[in-house]
Amino acid sequence: MKREDRKQAIMDLLVSNGAVDLDDLAQRFTVSKMTIHRDLDDLETAGVMRKIRGGGTIDAGTQFESDFRFRAQQDRDAKNAMAETALTLIEPGMTVMINDGSMAATLGARLPERRPLTVITNNAAILESLKNETGITLIATGGVYSAKFNGYFGMMTEAALTALRADVAFISAPAVSGLEVFHMNETVVRAKRAMIAAGAKTYLLVHHNRFGRTALHKLADLSEFDAVITDAKPDADSLTAIDQANLKLTFAVTQGIKST
Repeated sequence: MKREDRKQAIMDLLVSNGAVDLDDLAQRFTVSKMTIHRDLDDLETAGVMRKIRGGGTIDAGTQFESDFRFRAQQDRDAKNAMAETALTLIEPGMTVMINDGSMAATLGARLPERRPLTVITNNAAILESLKNETGITLIATGGVYSAKFNGYFGMMTEAALTALRADVAFISAPAVSGLEVFHMNETVVRAKRAMIAAGAKTYLLVHHNRFGRTALHKLADLSEFDAVITDAKPDADSLTAIDQANLKLTFAVTQGIKST
């Protein structure tokens, strides 16, 4: 097997399993462990995964988030449920702001259900899915494209967001610890912060297994959001902290909305 084909096969395994084992890969592809180490080094350098003892993973770390292509294929049922809940907060005629990320992309693809809308985004997947939709006024922020996050960031993005306002802004994040929200990339944080400031109402979209985690940069306090939308109850410590702070946590379910 050619090296590029082997690395693609490793990426396919990462999508399916979330992690790979060094010994298993060496046996599977009939190559040395050193060869697999080099493959994993290449994938880590490309931002696809992070190496851990004995293998690699696409699970987020304090300074790592997996490539958008991987995240887009994960937790689809949970993302659809959260998107369904988020749609109930949108009325026709609104201006909606949505950030980067695979969760946001899932919501963005369903926005025509609430048309007419004005949609402001730096998310390339949303721009692609909505560009030919009637009843959608689409505003792209511009900026420097990031393949890893499949979005646009930087000074141009932040300047555009500073000059705009929205009825509602939807923000996603990879880590919530206690009553604080985190992200591993400083540039992404700045764009998200600009969106938080631009929304008359702001909602955080976060998968339940991202609670109890931290990342390098603080993004916001949970209290800055009008509500937090998740797909299921987070860990007990996180739930207790949110309850004690009297913050609104909305659980997305297929048959409706449950809040605490």
